[in-house]
Amino acid sequence: MIEAKELIRLVKVYNPKTNYKLINKAFEYSRSMHTGQSRRSGEPYFSHPVAVAAILTEQRLDDASIVTALLHDTLEDTKSTFSEVEKSFGSEVAGLVDGVTKLTNLQLNSTETKQAENFRKLFMAMSKDLRVILVKLADRLHNMRTIKHMTPEKQIKKSIETMDIFAPLAGRIGMHWMREELEDLAFRVLNPDARNSIIRRFITLQKETGSVVPKITKDIKTELSKSELNSDVYGRAKKPYSIWRKMEEKKQGFSQLSDIYGFRIITDKEDDCYKALGIIHQRWTAVPGRFKDYISQPKSNGYHSIHTTVSGRDGTQVEVQIRTREMNDVAETGVAAHWAFRDGIRVENPFTLDPSRWVDAMNERIEQADDHDEFLEHVKLEMYTDQVFCFTPKGEVVKLPRGATPLDFAYAIHTRIGHSCVGAKVNGIRVPLWTRLRNGQSVDIVTADGQKPQPTWKDIVVTGRAKAAIRRSLREEHRDRFVKLGRELVRAAFEHIGKRSTEKALSIAAKELNLQDATSLLELVGSTELSSKDVVNAIYPDLVEKSRLDGPYSKRSVIGLPKGVQIKRSRCCLPLPGERIVGIKHRGDGVFVHSIDCGSLVEIDSESDRWVDVHWDTGKHLATNTVTLNLTIVNDSGVLGRLCTLIGEQRANISDLHFIDRKPDYFRILVDVDVSDSEHLHTIMVAIEADSYVAALERHKDVELKPK
Repeated sequence: MIEAKELIRLVKVYNPKTNYKLINKAFEYSRSMHTGQSRRSGEPYFSHPVAVAAILTEQRLDDASIVTALLHDTLEDTKSTFSEVEKSFGSEVAGLVDGVTKLTNLQLNSTETKQAENFRKLFMAMSKDLRVILVKLADRLHNMRTIKHMTPEKQIKKSIETMDIFAPLAGRIGMHWMREELEDLAFRVLNPDARNSIIRRFITLQKETGSVVPKITKDIKTELSKSELNSDVYGRAKKPYSIWRKMEEKKQGFSQLSDIYGFRIITDKEDDCYKALGIIHQRWTAVPGRFKDYISQPKSNGYHSIHTTVSGRDGTQVEVQIRTREMNDVAETGVAAHWAFRDGIRVENPFTLDPSRWVDAMNERIEQADDHDEFLEHVKLEMYTDQVFCFTPKGEVVKLPRGATPLDFAYAIHTRIGHSCVGAKVNGIRVPLWTRLRNGQSVDIVTADGQKPQPTWKDIVVTGRAKAAIRRSLREEHRDRFVKLGRELVRAAFEHIGKRSTEKALSIAAKELNLQDATSLLELVGSTELSSKDVVNAIYPDLVEKSRLDGPYSKRSVIGLPKGVQIKRSRCCLPLPGERIVGIKHRGDGVFVHSIDCGSLVEIDSESDRWVDVHWDTGKHLATNTVTLNLTIVNDSGVLGRLCTLIGEQRANISDLHFIDRKPDYFRILVDVDVSDSEHLHTIMVAIEADSYVAALERHKDVELKPK
């Protein structure tokens, strides 16, 4: 662990005018607060905040950030208080420490609803002061560097969280070096065999070809020096995780990858970048389709650079990045460059974007998002995807995530253009709307009056903006029908557990699900974006599971049971009156009824003492027996509504409905239907199969759901 003098020396390297007394005070205060605390490695806990502060000095951050790093765990893990920190170190530092503490308490890998809410809090905290996330990222980096001291379970949990949240976030704010290291540290935990395999291949490759990096670096320097171009050249092998990801994306083996080595040319001026590019392309053969100019078209996080891939020494393909020193500062530190100091003065870097722009844009989307799913979609699109740059016919640039389609392009221009889109031309050639766009393409959208968004469009677009606009349009167009259908589905779901779907109950359910009102809830259920079971579960979670799976029968339903024994339908086959059945004893749970042909009975074929000879009562049964139907239906307007009406005409209720596959031309859905007996089910299935819009139908059984 470094001492206060060494930490202050690291700060003075880039900020000679640092308030070293404040840093020393924070150092001693934090040490005293953490006295007696240890890390899992056995080291004093205080070594952690000091290491986090040292990481921030590498990014040349201001005094407030360094002090915050030293204090970042005091509010959560010691007797220190906010007012005490504020009194000793000022309101700026206290606010930052409080912000980091709140981020630490967010469970970012929980359920989607909770995750969306925590992401909202994350972006709200970032909007107040982005330095909060810089300290938190440094905190996570040091924890990942020392993760081997955690339990295996915690290592996996932290690594998944790092790979899903913190690494993409670091990349999104321009801190690519941190993203790469976080990814590789997590990769070491999550897939050690794959990582070790790649490292072994590197070692073998070096034995066969020698050390390639110094040789190619020397070659590049020699060519640049001939033109008297002042520059620095650096080379390195790419990180194991970066290579593994390329292998997965391209479905290629290690030996087939072309650019496992990367080289960087740093120049003084922007003009020199293009001169260096010309020199490289004159000397080596450029690989077609592997050129990107992020200087003329920078990434949205402020990244500027030229990327090209060439065939170098002995035919080895290598990636070359070319940028100026100022561009490199931004590329290395991302938004941290906004607070960077040099010689005691805040550095004014012309390539540094205002870090609040992206956060403000995300907070704006928070307000616009209709529900937590839509907001999570926005977050993932912003954090997890690279971008492509396409042009309008007038030459204007439109930035889209990788995998975007002409429909996404249309909605990016204006919602009205998206709604009225009937076709698209890419580079002057007519293409389908589901075509994936590539960098540099010119896109011309063809529109027509009277055109409206189609349900299949939701599966074509990838951007949150387009998806939200299409959903809103479809809801508005079919709002009344969706509300009516939703009300019927919810009514049946409530009746299934013996409750009524009153307006008050619907309003409470809407509030629990973070929806505006009961009408919005019914609309989502009718459009199948929300399950009626989820609505009931929001108010009566215990009743839903009990009714769905283990609802007891009356004593008269099944004949042959010992006196006083409770009977339950097995979850795996959900047998119906009229079918041949067998009872299986389960210790403490009574007897579960299975269909005689249930696949799960094979496992207990030899346990004859558990088998009970039972059969259904021949009397009339109520329509309270749930079965699940697996349907494939044509994806067309009104088909789902007709299906629900058809089932209703057979005197049966739909208690739940779940989409398992959505395609442009068909849907696959699981429908829970309440029937009285096997004859009733047969009548329903015959009526459904007769509908021309139903492509396939079968009764769904799940052996995995057998009673334990």
